[in-house]
Amino acid sequence: MITDLQGEDDFSEEDDSEVTHFELKVDKGQEMVRIDRFLADKTANFSRSKVQQAIDNEVIKVNGLPVKSNYKVKPGDLISYWLAKTPRPTDVVPEPIPLDILYEDDHLLVVNKPAGMVVHPAHGNWTGTLVNGLAYYFNQLPELPGNSGRPGLVHRIDKDTSGLLVVAKSERAMTHLAEQFFVHSIERTYLALAWGEPAEDQGTVDVPIGRSAKDRKVMDAFPEGTYGKRAVTHWQVLKRLRYVSLLSCQLETGRTHQIRIHMKYAGHPLFNDATYGGDKIRKGTQFSKYKTFVQNCFKMLPRQALHAKSLGFVHPITGEKMYFETPLPQDMADVIRKWEEYVNQMP
Repeated sequence: MITDLQGEDDFSEEDDSEVTHFELKVDKGQEMVRIDRFLADKTANFSRSKVQQAIDNEVIKVNGLPVKSNYKVKPGDLISYWLAKTPRPTDVVPEPIPLDILYEDDHLLVVNKPAGMVVHPAHGNWTGTLVNGLAYYFNQLPELPGNSGRPGLVHRIDKDTSGLLVVAKSERAMTHLAEQFFVHSIERTYLALAWGEPAEDQGTVDVPIGRSAKDRKVMDAFPEGTYGKRAVTHWQVLKRLRYVSLLSCQLETGRTHQIRIHMKYAGHPLFNDATYGGDKIRKGTQFSKYKTFVQNCFKMLPRQALHAKSLGFVHPITGEKMYFETPLPQDMADVIRKWEEYVNQMP
């Protein structure tokens, strides 16, 4: 059974901002046992499955480094971990939130999420989420083990990323869709407006991604390969606009903030991505007219310029190949048009 949600995730939607840090030094006389068993025995309200999930999310470290669930603790090991200060409620409050549903049958639906909508309830966003809307319109959506409070979800996208999500309406559909995400057979293409113009017309970023050592609320690229999880993004230039470029990005894997991190690593952070440095002028002139133009674009598009354009998968029940597309949202389309007009006026 696949238990992890696959895909991007905005940490503001999670409990990470409301956690307590713990450190535990293993006694000299401790026998060597698996860390998941050790912590489950030592920590109240921290079951073995929760320990394993925390290890998978790299919340638990031994001597400053992430480990696997089968790691055997040794005398003198320093174990650090984080626990939520209060348990996350798992009861979802149904709310009559309008949903842009592109497709629906007895087993699944495909929804076009607007920018600014959080996908599921979590600290700071218990209401007004996509899941609250789903709970209102659909009864008894299934849940993946370990993801209670997130009915129907098999993947997610950032709060400020717009675009397509597939939602399961039956347990069988959820299991099959989760397996497709796990083996990376789902086709996902994003449109991104990025700073600068890549030297090539297309390329691939194959660089592991993990939590930043400086700030665990954000992610970072680890090209040396000693940390993080494998992440692969294929990109192609669709339009060059002198100081920014419109890119098509295809996900081979689905790590947290993957496109945002990979494009920053490649030297082309996404336009107005405040978390990863795209909310500053990264390319262009020093003329005040240009600075004013960019600031106006920031106001028109007050988020990272990223849209989940297409989604392809095999129907979990019929075996039919399904494919969906959605056009650019108005804010991204307007900014791209303004850049085109600006470039055309340049000598």
